[in-house]
Amino acid sequence: MVCYMNTYLVGDIHGCYEELRNLLDQVKFDPDKDILWLTGDLVSRGPHSLEVLRYLKSIQNSIKLVLGNHDIYLLTLYNNINSNIIDENFTSLLQASDIDELMQWMRHQPLLQVDEEKKLIMAHAGIPPQWNLKIAKLCASEIAKLLSNKNYTTLLNSIYNNNKCSWLDTKLNNSERMLFSINALTRMRYCDFNNNINLEFKGNPEEVSTVLKPWFLIDNMALVNYTIVFGHWSSLKGRGIPKGAIGLDTGCCLGGPLTLLHWEKKQYYLQGCLHKRRSKISKQ
Repeated sequence: MVCYMNTYLVGDIHGCYEELRNLLDQVKFDPDKDILWLTGDLVSRGPHSLEVLRYLKSIQNSIKLVLGNHDIYLLTLYNNINSNIIDENFTSLLQASDIDELMQWMRHQPLLQVDEEKKLIMAHAGIPPQWNLKIAKLCASEIAKLLSNKNYTTLLNSIYNNNKCSWLDTKLNNSERMLFSINALTRMRYCDFNNNINLEFKGNPEEVSTVLKPWFLIDNMALVNYTIVFGHWSSLKGRGIPKGAIGLDTGCCLGGPLTLLHWEKKQYYLQGCLHKRRSKISKQ
């Protein structure tokens, strides 16, 4: 087992390459000694998605990342499954000379990271309240296996569907189970009073009806001994998140800071946005 000096966790980068490098310089990140966890959404909205992917691939042995909805969306564009380019930066990214190599690397990344020693879980959006850790690991590994398969486009062709947002294990067929898992791990924000995922409402918690709750406010006793680190929800700005959950997406691509947490010291570091540039907003 590799023993790292420092564990750093960084929120959604969204193509903010300079901010990422400045933040890592702040903490003197050493890829030979330290480990870097990333909450996903590496690409889109910010100006330097290509540089982000190239850099992270170059230090791949020193990172633990999870895929976010924007990363998966990029895979659909790359495979001509979706032609709706929501960010003009994707055009130049898809024309890069090493795009095949980068997409091959990215589709082999997981949707869940777990460190049992640290009692630490990372998923881009979160863990649905219906799941214990065993189910979360199983469902995430099923998705990872499909993405790494040579026929992975079959999965990508079926993912943009909001209909199956209930976890009824005995009633879901395999495709519906995969769809629920991707929605839960990469798109979830709210659940209803039956703990079913609601993908339609994306506003702030203070704007929501009493029917919906942020997923992290619904008790999940199976994960009570773990800390769940997530991204995806920049408008939270750390507000209303209970002990046991940490939201690290602070909207750097929209003008906010990029946030890093030094896990061992429980100390936060911020790097202000250097290139505020709000692209078309994804409807994912």
